[in-house]
Amino acid sequence: MDKFKRQKKKKLLKGKLKKRDPAAFKALKMMKKKVAKKRLETKSLSEEIDVDEKDTDVLDETEETNDIDIERTEDVPDPEGTKVEDQIQNAENGFVSEKTLDAIADMGFTTMMEIQHQSIVPLLQGRDLLGDAKTGSGKTLAFLVPAIELLYKLKFKPRNGTGVIIISPTRELSLQTYGVARDLLKYHNHTFGLVMGGANRRGEADRLLKGVNLLIATPGRLLDHLQSTRGFVFKNLQCLIVDEADRILEIGFEEEMRQIIRLLPVRRQTVLFSATQTRNVEDLARVSLKKSPLYVKIEDDTGISTVSGLEQGYIVVPSEKRLLVLFTFLKKNRDKKVMVFFSSCNSVKFHYELLNYIDLPVSHIHEYIHRVGRTARGNDGRGHALLLLLPEELMFLRYLKQAKVPLNEYDFSKSKIYNIQSQLEKLIEKNYYLHKSAREAYRSYVQAYASHHHSSIFNVNKLDFQRVAPSFGFVVPPRVNLNVHSSKGERIQRRKGGYGSGFKNTREQQKAKIFHNKIREDDRQFCR
Repeated sequence: MDKFKRQKKKKLLKGKLKKRDPAAFKALKMMKKKVAKKRLETKSLSEEIDVDEKDTDVLDETEETNDIDIERTEDVPDPEGTKVEDQIQNAENGFVSEKTLDAIADMGFTTMMEIQHQSIVPLLQGRDLLGDAKTGSGKTLAFLVPAIELLYKLKFKPRNGTGVIIISPTRELSLQTYGVARDLLKYHNHTFGLVMGGANRRGEADRLLKGVNLLIATPGRLLDHLQSTRGFVFKNLQCLIVDEADRILEIGFEEEMRQIIRLLPVRRQTVLFSATQTRNVEDLARVSLKKSPLYVKIEDDTGISTVSGLEQGYIVVPSEKRLLVLFTFLKKNRDKKVMVFFSSCNSVKFHYELLNYIDLPVSHIHEYIHRVGRTARGNDGRGHALLLLLPEELMFLRYLKQAKVPLNEYDFSKSKIYNIQSQLEKLIEKNYYLHKSAREAYRSYVQAYASHHHSSIFNVNKLDFQRVAPSFGFVVPPRVNLNVHSSKGERIQRRKGGYGSGFKNTREQQKAKIFHNKIREDDRQFCR
């Protein structure tokens, strides 16, 4: 009886729909025929969600869903016997769409790099992959092209949520990957976005709620959104890409990566790229990749970790001369493209403001082996990397040697350095905003030094603050909230209970209170 009533009610609803909106009724009927046909046949990955836009609109009105029930494709032709270049350039064989090829042509690329040659076709086939390629070898396109093609063949829409996630170690690399993805998606309609530390989280959450098909992220911010952002649809994830996995693990994101992998769907394609293969990278690959991933290694006869077009060197600079050497170098190379990397955002901001103020126009953008690769891109790229080291930081050269990074020592004439120290100190003292920026940069420099993961090399206890201060335009070092006072002294161990107890006499306690109150009243108060 209940079954008869349901059927009668269903017929009445169909009749009303037919009278009110004949086109919608016809579309619904066509959709049901297609669904019935698909149940009888075994379809490939791309055919299983090949639904016309009109049909999907009707489906959303009748049944709200964000799920994509698909299987991995295995019907891609075997690439053996034909050149990969021919497969990539010929859109008719179903490897790469015309839209992507047009975007690649607009970007000016005509031939593939070796890592692209070996990676693109297996990734288009749905294989998991572990890639070993040095920075600057062209691996960004190697994983972006298959990722975009996956979204295109699955006809991903914003309502389907995120289909591809690309994890990068730093904001700098995330921005670079985002720029390349934007160019490749020029003729596509898929949504793409970027989430990273330091950006507006609320704005990121709003974009995720609207639907981001291709998401580029740093590990910490991605984990935050996965755990806290309601309405972030990632259950339809098809591909996870980890770029520079060694760098991600090296800077301490191992636990975050494990949590991210646990939260993401198990049924996905996973791609790991790394400039160096370490035990941590192997552990991450074991957890995230399938049992038989494809391992792609670009053989290099030179045995170095950076591209051949990159010439690298270092100079040993005393702390108090670091800013003067940098200014001299930039002044003499004004006709060249130069990128300068600092240890903190505040240092970038200060040097950007200072150099522009003294008529040396620069622009600023938001790790060593990985960063220097930006200076020589591709096979024919040419670039120079110069590392400024303090005398107490020379042990860092041993680390770079173990990482197969060749370095030549450069010398500079002290007589050719522009001696503008006194002018800089006067300028920073008189300009309130520049003074504030310099103080924040100095504080960030010391804190970055104290938290460096190579603490045996970059030891804050060996840092002479009196000699560091001139490189930020100070005669007297600003006060930094660290338990460190000088290179000769030891860390002050604060007693629990504050000034109310301990072995200090009453007069010393009173002096300390007056000193602290004076600091609170005047932010420009300095102490050694």
